Amino acid sequence: MRKRRRISDAELAALRKAVTPLIGVQFKSLSLPSVALKAIEPSQIGTIVGTLMDALIPHLPDIPQVGLQKHKGILGEREGYPDYKHASGLRVELKLLYVDNPALRMKRPPTRREPSARLTQKVTIKNVVPATDAMLLIAYQLRPRTDDPISVTPTIVDLEVFSMIDLVEARDRRLLQCGGRWFGNYETPCILSKCGSAKRAASVALDTSTYGRKESEGKDFNEDTNFGKLKRIPHPHLQAFLRKCAAMGVGQKESRLEEDRGSGIGELSPE
Repeated sequence: MRKRRRISDAELAALRKAVTPLIGVQFKSLSLPSVALKAIEPSQIGTIVGTLMDALIPHLPDIPQVGLQKHKGILGEREGYPDYKHASGLRVELKLLYVDNPALRMKRPPTRREPSARLTQKVTIKNVVPATDAMLLIAYQLRPRTDDPISVTPTIVDLEVFSMIDLVEARDRRLLQCGGRWFGNYETPCILSKCGSAKRAASVALDTSTYGRKESEGKDFNEDTNFGKLKRIPHPHLQAFLRKCAAMGVGQKESRLEEDRGSGIGELSPE
């Protein structure tokens, strides 16, 4: 069978060059008073501003026009795929990575929080076009406004682009290598439950006809609630970028979290 063409390194490099003017942009319409941060945890910032940043990037007049337009997405989906179409003809899915700013006085949790950015199960080999699809990963940080230092605003501090098909394949390969599987036609990613792990260790056949959502259901597989988190995708280029961003803020330092132990899948790192 003839192998399908994939997006090339040259195309990715050209896309990155085109969107690079976004680095340093401040979303001043999403500003917060600095004093309000004392009641906000870093992990809450993504929920507060992420959706708005996604919507604003192609439309604000004070943001460099880099050839991005909203894509109509999949009919009927609240979050269609992909997010944008680019003037080059490429299709672009946006992911936002919040980078903690240790200089700000915020409500700090006692333990580290895993970055929530993820490549969800809505993006699969069923709807990715290998020749045109890329992921644009934008790292942003709350920083003082250049024109109003008593307020902070989301500021793009770095970005990178990746082949979407490469990321999807790395994500799915990890799922399978850890004993997980897809249910349906790439509909629900599942991991081995404690019961399933015990059966596999005893060389007992697993029940692949159904899955559960909680351990108490006694199924051999449970839905993977941590599926697609960028920190867990064993893609060297992606992990190198995440480490680069980790150096910018204490909130992104690498650690093995409590939820890792509860997920049934530990981290697979390219290191």
